[in-house]
Amino acid sequence: MAIDYARLGNSGLKVSRIGLGMMSYGDPRLQKWALAEEQAEPIVRRAVEHGITLFDTADMYSDGASETITGRLLARFFARREDYVLATKVFYPTGPSINDRGLSRTHILAALDASLARLRTDYIDLYQVHRFDPETPVEETMAALDDVVQSGKVRYIGASGMPAWQFSKLQTAATVNRLTRFVSMQSRYNLVNREHERELLPMCRDMGVGLIPYSPLARGLLAGTRERDGHAHTARASTARPDRPADFDVLEVVREVATNRSVPPASIALAWLLGQPGITAPIIGATAGHHLDDAIAALTIELTPPDKTALEQPYLPRLTIDYT
Repeated sequence: MAIDYARLGNSGLKVSRIGLGMMSYGDPRLQKWALAEEQAEPIVRRAVEHGITLFDTADMYSDGASETITGRLLARFFARREDYVLATKVFYPTGPSINDRGLSRTHILAALDASLARLRTDYIDLYQVHRFDPETPVEETMAALDDVVQSGKVRYIGASGMPAWQFSKLQTAATVNRLTRFVSMQSRYNLVNREHERELLPMCRDMGVGLIPYSPLARGLLAGTRERDGHAHTARASTARPDRPADFDVLEVVREVATNRSVPPASIALAWLLGQPGITAPIIGATAGHHLDDAIAALTIELTPPDKTALEQPYLPRLTIDYT
């Protein structure tokens, strides 16, 4: 099955409409659900065979081990560096020093060089700020990001995990000072977490910022890895936070629609997300080959208006937004 490709927002960068999140691959000693390199290899190979070209990681995943595995595997499966889009992130602590964290110029420059070394590459296609840093002036952050773009070490910049007002501060600082602007936003968005529909997503669409949501299956809930009685079907699901009763109401509808179409629940949840305005490429986690198959299948599913209404109706708004 051929995968689709799309421009990332208003940029000229084209990516596969499904992105593979590399957080699941790392050091099992640090995260019991993480897959070591030899376990990750067949899954990443399958992603490449499907035509996936967008791979997303971060310097803090498994204390850098995810980037190391990502760099090794992508170099193994792609003949040219230009054939895939590599995304990573900066913000969280990467060392013991007080300056080994945040979005200061000092940390951005040091963290980028460390990421390049682990990823075995000369440049990052999409360098993302993992969170907003309230302790660093936005002008300093955006100037540093502009510098790394001008140096050629980074092609495009993106943001992740922040409310609209914080993203607006950063983007406005770039605009006013004629610096490189963000082309993407990676926020939590799925059928049981839709709070960003209020402000962040409409703002990004208006700005021409591409949306590459993380946790599109709500940490596996929408794939059916957790049950209302607390039973977990996977190691990752056993570490998830408790879900709300309303979230399982949504899952029941996802399962019903999936049964009627003879497809897995994950495909239905992803099809809904892919059909939302402004969505470029959900970032999926995959710890088995069939997870990729389910995601690719979602690209060919067209939900009917009654399906969409049924899937959206049980949603219960949240009082707060979780950015972890």
